[in-house]
Amino acid sequence: MSAPRLEIDSGKVEHNARVLVTRLAARGIRVTGVTKAMLGSPSVARALQRAGVSGLGDSRIENIERMHQAGITTPMTLLRSPMLSQAQRVVAHADVSFNTELDVISALSLAAKALGRTHSVVLMVELGDLREGLMPRDLVNTAREVLRLPNIRLEGIGTNLACRSGVVPDDRNMSELSALADSLERTLGTGLNVVSGGNSGSLDWALGDADTGRTDDLRLGESILLGCEPLHRQPIDGLHDDCITLVAEVIESKVKPSRPWGELAQAAFGDAPTPADRGDLLQTILAVGRQDTDPHGLRPPPGIEVLAASSDHLILDSGGTHLPVGAEVRFRLDYSALVRAMTSPFVDKVTTCSDDHVPFRAARAGERGVG
Repeated sequence: MSAPRLEIDSGKVEHNARVLVTRLAARGIRVTGVTKAMLGSPSVARALQRAGVSGLGDSRIENIERMHQAGITTPMTLLRSPMLSQAQRVVAHADVSFNTELDVISALSLAAKALGRTHSVVLMVELGDLREGLMPRDLVNTAREVLRLPNIRLEGIGTNLACRSGVVPDDRNMSELSALADSLERTLGTGLNVVSGGNSGSLDWALGDADTGRTDDLRLGESILLGCEPLHRQPIDGLHDDCITLVAEVIESKVKPSRPWGELAQAAFGDAPTPADRGDLLQTILAVGRQDTDPHGLRPPPGIEVLAASSDHLILDSGGTHLPVGAEVRFRLDYSALVRAMTSPFVDKVTTCSDDHVPFRAARAGERGVG
């Protein structure tokens, strides 16, 4: 099998999604399965479908188109505000889109009218994380304008926290979201089908003791794929944290000094590391680098340490264990390392299913893994 590669266990992904779907259903909350980190992988999308998610969400219309082309018919939501230049593609392939700009929603209205479709929008509200969202004071007037547009349905409101600034979802900001939903319905006399309370960072709040109010949807990706919550990167009880593994091949294994010699200047990526003198060590080089993943987000096996990385090389201290040329080393990944590895064309993607208790359906003809 070629390397470097990502091994994605669809059975473990399905298990994680099913556990979270079940736990959140007890709190009156649906799960939108987020596929963006997996580039709209049809295999992963089907695993999420089998687990019972209410729909799929992605930030790239290209990924949504890929899933449609694979025959996936689950309701699709574009999670990033649409680009004006892609309005027609969004209406043609996404059932719902998250929005903050009236100019964009007007373009979606024109595209929907031309295609003879009705497109649903969720208005995103800013609650402190300072990524996307209308300021709360502008929500009612914007919603009033949306209701006047032909071929557009106001589906609901949502928010995003714990992303750009790390603002924690808590009783205060989530209660504000519920209050905004109530106020909007009362003022405009319209019902909201969706109050989307955030991403995987909202899990601690949603599964805690607090009243979840109007929140009836969470958009989950990282928690399903990596089995952890993003606020503190702690494992979630009952979930697999090894759904996805990066495998890289050894291309050099030699005893070398731990410190460089000669006059030092900036390294390839601007940093100038000055490692402590640890004497000679068994240095191993793998054929993977910063062009393929985030080296800071890799978790090597016990006894192995990541020392450095260049564009194409990952340098390890193998801890005195000789790793011969051609051997493979397996890493777990954080979200940053996963996203970059999935995006790299030099990293192969292979779907497996190791959980015997999870029913496995073979990929369709012509679909090789998730690549």
